[in-house]
Amino acid sequence: VQLQASGGGLVQAGGSLRLSCVASGSVPSSSNWGWYRQAPGKDREMVAALNSIGVPNYWDSVNGRFTISRDAAKNTMYLQMNSLKPEDTAVYYCNTDLGYSGEYYLSLGGDYWGQGTLVTVSS
Repeated sequence: VQLQASGGGLVQAGGSLRLSCVASGSVPSSSNWGWYRQAPGKDREMVAALNSIGVPNYWDSVNGRFTISRDAAKNTMYLQMNSLKPEDTAVYYCNTDLGYSGEYYLSLGGDYWGQGTLVTVSS
């Protein structure tokens, strides 16, 4: 399976962007999905996750502003980002475990990564 992320760009504070992640290949229905980000000089962190039955989890830093979703028919995952802040500036990566992490996905993540898409929020 390969993941292709897109949708990043430059936006002013308060604006919105929608990231997409298209998966090529066979994706098991047991797969968990997530969006990570890595800001300059910081570690990569998970910001939103969607488990295999469609239950989302959001980290405090984005809760109420970001929405993770997935269209299984299109093999595509999305991250709708609203009310963007300069501190949201980062490279965003999509991720899946193809079911291997199971209930531990939120702590372990998965082994399959998209190439990253840069989001820059200006003040």
